Amino acid sequence: MIRHIVFFSVKRKQDVEEVRQKLLALGEIPHSSFFEVVPNTRVDPLSDEIDLVVYAEFEDQAALAAYKAHPLYDDTTRKVRPLRELRFSADVVSGR
Repeated sequence: MIRHIVFFSVKRKQDVEEVRQKLLALGEIPHSSFFEVVPNTRVDPLSDEIDLVVYAEFEDQAALAAYKAHPLYDDTTRKVRPLRELRFSADVVSGR
């Protein structure tokens, strides 16, 4: 299983919910076994600049590649990119 985790900060704080709604469209792509977009709880003061976290699980590398190749992925990226400040992504292979 692959855990796909993406951290976003939004340029204008009043746009956080709009960005979250746009990112939720990625959940319509059929290749993930789990998908969510959640606000950062800001419990850790060192992660204060992160506004949103996208978390998804994929069966394997092929499913993740198919997700990223889906037209909705590019469409969503195009809509979110002008509103975001930072984007950090990590893919973690898990034996779970």
